[in-house]
Amino acid sequence: MGLRLHAVPANRGAWWIRAALALWWRHSMAFVGLFMFFLFAVLMLLLVPWVGAVVGLGLLPMLTLGFMIATHSTLNGGPVHLMQLFEGLRVPDPSRRNAQLLLCAMYALASIGVIELAAWVDDGLFEQLQIARATPGTSPEELQRLMTDPRLAYGMLVRMGAASLVSIPFWHAPALVHWGHQGAWQALFSSTLALWRARGAFFVYALGWTMLSVAVG
Repeated sequence: MGLRLHAVPANRGAWWIRAALALWWRHSMAFVGLFMFFLFAVLMLLLVPWVGAVVGLGLLPMLTLGFMIATHSTLNGGPVHLMQLFEGLRVPDPSRRNAQLLLCAMYALASIGVIELAAWVDDGLFEQLQIARATPGTSPEELQRLMTDPRLAYGMLVRMGAASLVSIPFWHAPALVHWGHQGAWQALFSSTLALWRARGAFFVYALGWTMLSVAVG
């Protein structure tokens, strides 16, 4: 499929947020249920040593595609159901299914790379902090020591920055494979190019969600 890029103004990002909230308001329980089912499935995978965590990371592109498919269904008067989360892997076309599996594998590897890089930067302090928080009897002084260590801040910056860079090519790639019949590498390139061409709108979109998250939090 030929890629058609549409120029959109920056304020389009705010419209995307309003449209998303309006759709979620009409079908809030369905979308929440969809996410909770995925979260439960990933938690079950985490019970499997080593492999479960990797598979859980690799399934995240299917979560984004599943929500796109559910959104497409509701906009056309259809239902939201759990199998939409795996519809990208249930297509009859083996080339599209293999492309989605390749995207999942690449996303898992990229995510592991981000985690390992950040752990190297903060010298494992983030993991130590999580263990300390989960351990009864950890003193406030110990928590304060871990949280004020500057290496932890550097590691968090690496986590957020590298994770954002990884998300750019994967943002629309599963949808481009599913609906556009593109290969995995072409979809990654197309997703990156689309975000760059509409960077103003996506900047407003990201800024809007950040402000909403801070306000709600």
